[in-house]
Formats: sequence, C-alpha cells, structure tokens
Amino acid sequence: MNMSENSDGENRVWRVNMDRLIQMQQKLEDTPRILSRSAGRSSCSIFKVPQSLVEINGRSYEPHIVSIGPYHHGDPRLKMIEEHKWRFLGTLLKRTQIKGLTLEDLLSSVHRVEAEARECYSASIQFNTDEFIEMLVLDGCFVIELFRKFGGIVAFEADDPLLSLSWMYSFFLRDLIRLENQIPFFILQCLFDLTRMPDEEPSLSNLTLKFFNNAIQRSDEFVTRFQDLKGKHLLDFLRSSFIPIGYEEPNRRSYTNTHVIQCISKLRRAGIQLHPENDEESFLVIKFRHGTIQMPTITIDDFMSAFLLNCVAYEQCHRDCSKHMTTYATFLDCLINTAKDVEYLCDKNIIENYFGTDAEIAKFINNLGKDVAFDIDMSYLSGLFNEVNHYYRNHWHVHWASFKYTYFNTPWSFISALAAFILLVLTVAQTFFTVIAYARPP
Repeated sequence: MNMSENSDGENRVWRVNMDRLIQMQQKLEDTPRILSRSAGRSSCSIFKVPQSLVEINGRSYEPHIVSIGPYHHGDPRLKMIEEHKWRFLGTLLKRTQIKGLTLEDLLSSVHRVEAEARECYSASIQFNTDEFIEMLVLDGCFVIELFRKFGGIVAFEADDPLLSLSWMYSFFLRDLIRLENQIPFFILQCLFDLTRMPDEEPSLSNLTLKFFNNAIQRSDEFVTRFQDLKGKHLLDFLRSSFIPIGYEEPNRRSYTNTHVIQCISKLRRAGIQLHPENDEESFLVIKFRHGTIQMPTITIDDFMSAFLLNCVAYEQCHRDCSKHMTTYATFLDCLINTAKDVEYLCDKNIIENYFGTDAEIAKFINNLGKDVAFDIDMSYLSGLFNEVNHYYRNHWHVHWASFKYTYFNTPWSFISALAAFILLVLTVAQTFFTVIAYARPP
C-alpha cells in the first residue's frame, strides 16, 4: 500500500516536472533580447547602459527631447520632435527634387546596409525591415538637416519653432551624444552623400564639429584640421576628436605596479602644484613637470557632464575602444574628494564651473568614476601616475613642503611662526647669558 502511494506520488511529481521541462526547453531556444549575440562582436557600438551606472547617474543616458535610433523610439515624452522629423524630411526632399532624388532612393540605400546596422546594437531590435529602415532614414535625415541648418548651409524657416525656442538647442546638443540615442555614423554618411547638393562644400565631419563646437568652444582651425574624422556614431565621433596625438594607450603592461594618486589637498602638502595649460585643445593633455601638474581648463556644465558620463559608459561597454575618458574621469576622481578640492581647482582655473555648487561638482566627479572598471597600468596616464607618486613619496620634498604649508601658507601663520621663532631666540639668549653669568661670576 505504501509502495503504491509512493508510486502515485512520484507520477504526480513527474507530471509537474514535465511541464517545467517543456518551459525550460522553450527558453533554451529563445534568443536573448536585452543583450544579443551581436554585443560580443567588435561591430557592436550602441549599447544599453548597464543598470549599475543608471542607478548612480539616473536619466543621464536617456534622451529628454528627441529620440534617435530604436531604443527610445515611440516614447510618448518625445512625440513633439517626432512630428518635426517628418517636416524636416519633407523640406529635404523638396530641395533635392532638382537632382531627381526620391524617398524611395533613400530607403533603398539604407536597405542595402540594414544587416550591418542591426549588428551595431547590443539589444535585439524588435522592428521588422520596413519599420527599421523607415526609422533610420527619418532619424538620420533629421540629424543631418539639423547640422545643415545650424551650420548655415540650409536656412531655417522664419517661424521655425526649433529655432525660435532657444532652449531646444542645448537639449539637442545633449540628446545627440547620449549612448542609448545613436544610429551608426555610416548611415548618416550614406544619407548625407545622397542628399548633398552640388554646391555644398562642407563634409559631414565638418558640419558635425561645427554643431558641437558651439558648446565646446574650440577654434575654427580645429574644425578644418579634423574634417575627415570618423567615428562609430556621434558620441564616438566627438569623443575621438578629443583624443590627442601622442597620448595613445600602452600596447603592453609595464612591470611596475602603478597606483592612483592622492587628492589635491594632500598633493599640495607634498609641494605638488596645479597650473592651467590653455594652449592645448583637449582637456586630456595632462603633464607633470618639476613638481607641477599642468592640465587644460575644463568647463563643466550640463553638456560636458552628459558628454563625460556617456563617454565613460561607452568605453565600459565597447571592448575595442580606448579608455581615455575613463582614465581622465579617474584622474579627476583622484584629485577631488571634497568641495574644498573643487574650490582650489576653480581658483587655479582648472575647472570652470557652470554646473552648480562646489559640492555638486565634487559629487558629480566622484560618481563619474564609481562602479567603473579601470586598468591603471594600461591607461594613457600610467606614466604620469607613477611620476606624481614618486615625487609625493620623496621625503625631502614632503617635509619641506609640509613645513612651508604649515608656517608660510597664510600671512597669519607666517606672523605666528615668526613670533614663535623670535621668542625661541630670546629664550635661548636668556638661557645662554644666565649660564655664562653662573659659570663666570663678575
């Protein structure tokens, strides 16, 4: 009897397990959607930002006014600009009628590279061919028309709300460099070449740099020098424009163990100073000479904060791209611990603050380097980290600098030190004459 009950019980359990087995078998055949197989290939360059970074930095990776690409397509918050995309596409087609270009031509050109475009996204694209191609053409034409209009190649309509509402431009700047809000650069190049008029001189790279340089404030000479620059997408393109020649990452790991440096408050006590170096066009160019860290001024505002955050996220996700921005973020994170450190960097004209209070800047920079994978030995600043640490650990430098910092940092500390020294001299003199008087009485 017991054996029979046992057998029936086993059969009931087995039937439940068979249902679960069927479900598991279906899952084995499912294709991952959030992180697709393409994410492991070098061709993949547009990623969903890791949740760990989203929890730290909030909506810094999401568009606020315009969606570009599939990740945020159809978001009801972004519907306003979605309507203007069709208006931009219509005026573009009217202008290119003279050369016989039609909407079918644009769709056909993008269709040829559809598979290549899908491979650029880390998450599975849940659009069919027609929907995906329509989105790429609509978003791509909107971006290049925006560049042409702000670059003075195509005139804005007199009553165009995208021009009259001045606040929109700053949102366009930030949204177009968000990692989750990208389409491949070769799609933009394809559409730009097709719609380019015979008398249109600037290249796409030139127009892109001009559009963003209004916020970054680099020279026109710089735009001309880098007019043939390429990138995986707009974020990578702009990031690449900051990477200076001669500051490549090392090809192999050195035998020395590199360590991060101390905050600027401790470095100052060791005699290490900070000087702005404004002859450089990239804030990544940092040097250490004769106890002085020389680094260009960086303007931290809403655009630059979004740019740095998205560059670091991109470098964390893309296996084949350099880690220059991650290295710079780590360097700033080392220098700054508190609002006092930010105050000193602002006083030294290293940081130009249009972001908020010194405490808000300190929090932003500390979050910039939080939960970030960083190999200091393979960074482009590994040599500088070693030089600063060697200087910092030199006992002679530390003791002398500490003495100067303690007794000569302010006029009051100097006066106090001088008074103490005079008192010490008088005390020694009094003791000396007392001893002399005792040893040789009159």
